[in-house]
Amino acid sequence: MSDPQQLHLSRRERQVMDVIYRREQATALDVIEEMPEPPTYSAVRAILAVLEKKGHLKHKREGAKYIYLPTRSRERAAQSALSKVLQTFFDGSAEKVIAALLNSSEKKPSQQDLQRMAKLINDAKKENR
Repeated sequence: MSDPQQLHLSRRERQVMDVIYRREQATALDVIEEMPEPPTYSAVRAILAVLEKKGHLKHKREGAKYIYLPTRSRERAAQSALSKVLQTFFDGSAEKVIAALLNSSEKKPSQQDLQRMAKLINDAKKENR
């Protein structure tokens, strides 16, 4: 999945992937049941086919049902997406990402968040010695 086109997900594709990651596997009907304002059954099947073609999903067959599973863990997908955002919007700088998070007007980090971040930074310093 190194092709940038394959990394991009539409809003609906992200919603489908969220359902499948939450459930670990899902049929088209499962996806419809959990999606906000779901599209038609045939539209969900088309989205699933696109996600499979892009390499995000695979399927197995149980009787007449197709059960879709992610091809990689949510954590690996998140790392890949984060890496792309880091390069695209922050020039590859973790410092710029943290500054953006700390200066966000939408949600300021709590004291607990700041303490956990400080611990992560201190742990990373120790590992780099």
